[in-house]
Amino acid sequence: MSLRLDGKVALITGAAGGMGRTAAKLFATEGAKVVIADLTERAGEEAAEEITSAGGQAAFVRTDVSKAADVEAMVRFAVQKFGGLHVLYNNAGIFHAEDGGTVETTETIWDRVIDINLKGVWLGCKYGIPVLVRSGGGSIINVASFVALMGAATPQIAYTASKGGVLSMTREIAIEYARKGIRANALCPGPIETPLLKDLLSDPQRRARRLVHIPIGRFGQAEEIAQAALWLASDESSLMTGAALVVDGGITAAYVTPE
Repeated sequence: MSLRLDGKVALITGAAGGMGRTAAKLFATEGAKVVIADLTERAGEEAAEEITSAGGQAAFVRTDVSKAADVEAMVRFAVQKFGGLHVLYNNAGIFHAEDGGTVETTETIWDRVIDINLKGVWLGCKYGIPVLVRSGGGSIINVASFVALMGAATPQIAYTASKGGVLSMTREIAIEYARKGIRANALCPGPIETPLLKDLLSDPQRRARRLVHIPIGRFGQAEEIAQAALWLASDESSLMTGAALVVDGGITAAYVTPE
């Protein structure tokens, strides 16, 4: 049985931990040469070492996705290290504790969230797409969220706006580059059981309020999102572009009314 990403170079931002690190390990087991881009150096180096120790190929590059020079250097590193780029997984993102309602959220918080969650994805595409084209085409996976399709039950205006922007931007990129061998899709997770979510929902009552909205009755696991990303990265999804792959335990199905 052939490996699903055999011979492909995959660049994953925010891959030092959480969903990104889980995806990096999975992609490597499926034959990809993985570039781990993250701001956290120690964890990033450890993630790369974990993959190489298991027989895979990976390398870490320190990257602040909100800075154009860093993102340009990140893409250049991928080419210098592994010879090209076939999968661009723009996964890096933040959820700021002070991101709240429209009136209460400060401009500083707004700018920080948008810079990483939206601008960072755009910069990844800006510098990654020319290399994808030169490498013969490939797959772009941009992490949006189920809140890109519906309003969040708890106010988080900057995060929700950033993820809605990612979804819209992904659709436009898909159209622009469809005839150049590039597919672009938005991955829209529901609440995932990460250390960040555990901290945000450490109060049992707050956690229960979130769970009641999920028809499947539980939070998602990082491995489940990684499997969805793997499918988008692989040639198995060759007809899919400009779409939102929603992996949310049924939340949007329960609350979003089709037009």
